[in-house]
Amino acid sequence: MDGNVSELEVLSSAAAAFPPRTARGRPLPALLFFTDPARVSNPEAVAERLPRGAGIVFRAFGAADAVDQGRRLRAVADARGLLLLVGAHAGLAEGIGADGLHMPERLVGEIPRLRAEHGRWLITVAAHDAEAVRAAERAGADAVVVSPVFPSNSPSAGAPLGIEGLGGLVAASSLPVYALGGIRARTVTALSGSGIVGIAAVEALAG
Repeated sequence: MDGNVSELEVLSSAAAAFPPRTARGRPLPALLFFTDPARVSNPEAVAERLPRGAGIVFRAFGAADAVDQGRRLRAVADARGLLLLVGAHAGLAEGIGADGLHMPERLVGEIPRLRAEHGRWLITVAAHDAEAVRAAERAGADAVVVSPVFPSNSPSAGAPLGIEGLGGLVAASSLPVYALGGIRARTVTALSGSGIVGIAAVEALAG
């Protein structure tokens, strides 16, 4: 990578090459920024540099100032034409006017109820194996975020799927698939031709 080019720029360029996809009448972002208070101290600053059409997945993890931070991210998203999803917390999503939710595997059973209450929300689901992908399909999710594709700095990450494992999940899924986990400038080129609709990252977008 050229020393004058940031990882954000490299990943933004890579994301722009994915064919456009839509769900619920709106474009799906090809680039998702996952917030993480332990790994990214200023998510608003990252959001302000994301390319138009990208998405933010705001994971508050029970923070006391979640509503205030969520509203700040909503303001940035509105100003920059970004999609804003909230991790797991429907009440917080409602409170900040989010565009939808990102759900962990363990909460996939809540999607039918959420869909009935919020028909326009985009709902993505974390998936780590084929069974999780199938569960997301049955529940009515709009997309799955598969991880970890490459070795990841996340303390909860399991063994990496690798390109072959990712490809198998893409082939088995009727839903759009995002790749998460170890997505960096040095790894993203390996995802070309994998069939994913976009990429997701945490620290790589904050550098």
